Amino acid sequence: MDILFAASEIAPIVKVGGLADVVSSLSKALRLLGHKVTIALPRYRALDSSGLMMARRLNPMPLEVDPQIAPGPIPVTLFDGRLSTGVELVVLDVPGFHDRTGIYGEDGRDYEDNARRFSLFSRAVVELVRQRARSGAPFDVVHVHDWPTAMVAYLLRHQQPVPGRTVLTIHNAAHQGLFPKDALAYLGLDEDHFRPDRLEFYGQLNFLKGGILAADALTTVSNTYASEIVTPKHGEKLDGVLRTRAKQLTGIVNGIDYAVWNPMTDPAIIARYDAEDVSNKGRCKSALLQEMGLEIRPERPLLVSVGRVVAQKGSDLLASAMPKILKGDVSVVVAGEGDPELMAKLTAAAAKAPERAKFLGGVSEAVVHRLMAAADLVVVPSRFEPCGLVQLYAQRYGAAPIACRTGGLVDTIVDLDAALETGTGFLFDKPTATSLLGGVQRALGALTSPRWPAVQRRIMRLDLGWDRPARRYVQVYRQTLAS
Repeated sequence: MDILFAASEIAPIVKVGGLADVVSSLSKALRLLGHKVTIALPRYRALDSSGLMMARRLNPMPLEVDPQIAPGPIPVTLFDGRLSTGVELVVLDVPGFHDRTGIYGEDGRDYEDNARRFSLFSRAVVELVRQRARSGAPFDVVHVHDWPTAMVAYLLRHQQPVPGRTVLTIHNAAHQGLFPKDALAYLGLDEDHFRPDRLEFYGQLNFLKGGILAADALTTVSNTYASEIVTPKHGEKLDGVLRTRAKQLTGIVNGIDYAVWNPMTDPAIIARYDAEDVSNKGRCKSALLQEMGLEIRPERPLLVSVGRVVAQKGSDLLASAMPKILKGDVSVVVAGEGDPELMAKLTAAAAKAPERAKFLGGVSEAVVHRLMAAADLVVVPSRFEPCGLVQLYAQRYGAAPIACRTGGLVDTIVDLDAALETGTGFLFDKPTATSLLGGVQRALGALTSPRWPAVQRRIMRLDLGWDRPARRYVQVYRQTLAS
């Protein structure tokens, strides 16, 4: 198959969350299965300085996008390249709209012109698809990711029909692309599209809703989240729309790229190890504690948390639970950035035990690798989690995740039984500080068991790669093409 990904992020260069990892790793996995994959991205400033675009000499080609709001068409320059994985890369330069420091915004605030930015990018992708169809070599599948490119599916259905099928992956239904009605003009759509059965959503324009209604197939990033988002609790007011498309919705759990996340080969860690011999994990812990300026006691359990510091991720729960966690003989390192108030609370909680605890704020990807290699336990206290990747990284590196029983965390963590004979982590039932504390205390008790080394080996041997998920996506593509 010839597959086009339209996306707003790609790891490791242009990344806000898990969407970037999925775009990078899934495209590579599909390529390894023998499919041709092209990724269409906006031309961000970070791409120019990353070297990513120089994987092959780029060949600029002009496109024109007519948004019907300017005296003439807007020229869009298409840069054609190839990633080292063999995946084709198309970078679309919409002048003046993506040459910025951020992707969606800066300093915690969205860019005011996001409606226009991603409308024009979506229209440029549609023009790319049309050009390929006119050349006699159409894409079989156009796979769009979240709200920034969801309107590609809508425009291809309602404005520019071409051969092939569209698939929309919902990485997080909480992010929908909500804009005023006048954003219709940026899409080249008239007011007839501003109706409850189309793009209107509580008086606003909803990009994600448009994609949900228009795509030939829908996927989301775990089985449990697929069942959650058709309910009022987790559907973010789109549950009714999603229920009308429930037969087209498939949950596929994310994987991780073993070429990137592998303690046997990881260049970011001080010593390599695997499931057969985890002894070097202790060296990784000692090195990390020294790097963090904490007391070097490798026999002491190390609890790590990595992720955006926001309420969704349960950062407030961790901040509330930390004083009681630190009453035990445990070291704690927390990394992430986001809500300034929550960051201040985490900083204050860690400051009460400066020899054993530290809040790092935002860190590089290399530091995340070292944290996973050093950790005994990794806490993932999200209130809701479509899939989550941190728990998969933890398991790969021999650290047991501690997580709230929600979304993809349920699909990727089997709660350890009291005898430690089955299970791959620790689940707690409610998104409260008390419930989180109970999960941590249960995990700390399990670390003292003589059976713990067997648990660690079992966790590290899990199949967490992208091969199986990629094959499920291929199945979705084929079913969609056959319908």
